[in-house]
Amino acid sequence: MVKTRKIPQRMCVGCREMKNKRDLIRIVRTPDGKIEIDSTGKKSGRGAYICPNIECLNQAIKGKRLQKALEQDIPTEVFTLLKEKISEINL
Repeated sequence: MVKTRKIPQRMCVGCREMKNKRDLIRIVRTPDGKIEIDSTGKKSGRGAYICPNIECLNQAIKGKRLQKALEQDIPTEVFTLLKEKISEINL
């Protein structure tokens, strides 16, 4: 008998919907306090997930949900990197 593998689910901080972990972008606060975009999904630190959708990013910025999830203020260059990454994905 074949077992079906469980697909990990994570909540988007923008739209607050549960989605497949692989479909989301992970932002991580590393143990030394830097905020980075985690393309591998395996960096150590506190992570938050967001849909590759500009509306979700705008909701997360407006409600300061990323700052709350990562428990730290986020530099504006991280937001610009996120916007660039989302525009690359949506091409």
